[in-house]
Amino acid sequence: MSRPLRVAIVGAGMSGLGLGMRLVKAGHADFTIFEQATDLGGTWHHNSYPGLACDVPSRFYTYASEPNPDWTQFFPGGREIWAYFDRVAERYGLRDHIRFGDAVTAATWDGSRWAVTSRSGDQGLFDVLVTATGVLNIPHFPDIQGLSDFSGPVMHSARWDHAVDLADQRVGVIGNSSTGVQIISALAPEARRLAVFLRTPQWILPLPNWHYTAFGRRVVGRSKRISRLAYRLYKWVFELTFGEATVHPGWQRTVMSALCRWHLRRVKDPELRRKLTPDFEPMCKRIVMGLGFYRAVQRPNVDVVTDAIERIVPEGVVTADGILHRLDALVLATGFDAQAFMRPLALTGVDGVTLDQAWAEDPYAYRSVALPGFPNFFMLVGPHSPFGNFSVIPIAEAQADYIMKWVKMLAEGPIRSMSPRPEPTAAYNADLAEAMPSTIWMSGCASWYLDKHGRPNTFPGTPAQHRALLREPNLAHFDLDESNTGPPRTAPDSRNDPAHRSTPDVSGSASSTSASSFRVG
Repeated sequence: MSRPLRVAIVGAGMSGLGLGMRLVKAGHADFTIFEQATDLGGTWHHNSYPGLACDVPSRFYTYASEPNPDWTQFFPGGREIWAYFDRVAERYGLRDHIRFGDAVTAATWDGSRWAVTSRSGDQGLFDVLVTATGVLNIPHFPDIQGLSDFSGPVMHSARWDHAVDLADQRVGVIGNSSTGVQIISALAPEARRLAVFLRTPQWILPLPNWHYTAFGRRVVGRSKRISRLAYRLYKWVFELTFGEATVHPGWQRTVMSALCRWHLRRVKDPELRRKLTPDFEPMCKRIVMGLGFYRAVQRPNVDVVTDAIERIVPEGVVTADGILHRLDALVLATGFDAQAFMRPLALTGVDGVTLDQAWAEDPYAYRSVALPGFPNFFMLVGPHSPFGNFSVIPIAEAQADYIMKWVKMLAEGPIRSMSPRPEPTAAYNADLAEAMPSTIWMSGCASWYLDKHGRPNTFPGTPAQHRALLREPNLAHFDLDESNTGPPRTAPDSRNDPAHRSTPDVSGSASSTSASSFRVG
């Protein structure tokens, strides 16, 4: 007989809503989504800067079961994406499960359930805890002398102040990753003067953002088959190109590199082109997509400043060459703390071990979703998820499907709690490290993918390989408690049992090697 489970989800962004949708479909009514913001959407709620758009084609930036025929552009805008997630939430009644403005501050495993404490002071017991806080959720503010002394408005890209009118103003932008490139492209035609403080230039893949016609939207909207075909087509293209180029040398990497270098040659001024030429390979950092940036920086009202910022004064920015760049407003496109994950949530597992203690060296996980010593705890888009230049939605959906298999087992019994064993987890992470050198992220650049030791926290295989790793739980890798009255038992070692051999090859099919190993190629 199935027992009712209480599930706590931390975060009402894309991944949290996706898991909530699955819980509703499976008939699990007792779940709560804790959201620190005043509305759902995660990234697409917090970010609203000028030029905001996704760098994944809109037909692919959906849940697989929820196509959206109403996209208006190839690369969807921020408000359009938020509206899509809002519609999905309404369709499945997810707002009834969300506690807005109430972040989870602490969660402690009490031996049988998670005791969850929220910012409001409320406490509750939950059988399963899932963090869906995303990778890029805590803004990073640069450590620049005098930043607080600037007399004008200072805005981080994720905390945009729409009360500030930047038209005909002297604006400085610090940072030029995807976010910075979008902001610069949008502000250049409006600002009186735009100073682009460029520490590290980026490679930009020249992809146009064309608009879908009303006729095309009607055709797609009338046929779910066409919508799903479009989704599968874009998924196949992305996995064939970006999915392979980032982790294997080959024609895909060569083509991407050639396109980026060709695009850079559109900059006519040799000195400006020199300033905009990276000293690392394309895709070592997350590649930027679009056509507007190079046009923007060639405008007469835009200055590309490559001298280091020495300090900030009330009047503007002083660079190392002693020049004062007078500004009316300052924009920080300086990214996020990509190693925080769900922190500063205070998570305490078995024997009082905290998450900070478990991750004292660096964040790690079992197959990106679970952690030894933290029973019935799961992560969506956790450490070593394959988020490098790929849509995060199918990644989170594969993880959510895996979590739902555990939810089903926990509800139907006899298993009451589970946590991955340290040995398979360590072996898995060792295999990741062994496979990492062939990836583009190890080719020599500093990026938000890297941990404090300079090691990428991405997945060194294809999305298909990652999905195959999560196809079915391997009980031999877990400590299982079937009674809640004694210490958890370890499942029999089934590494020699063919039923548990599921290591994926490049195509994602099952291989004949041990499920505890991971190999690329």
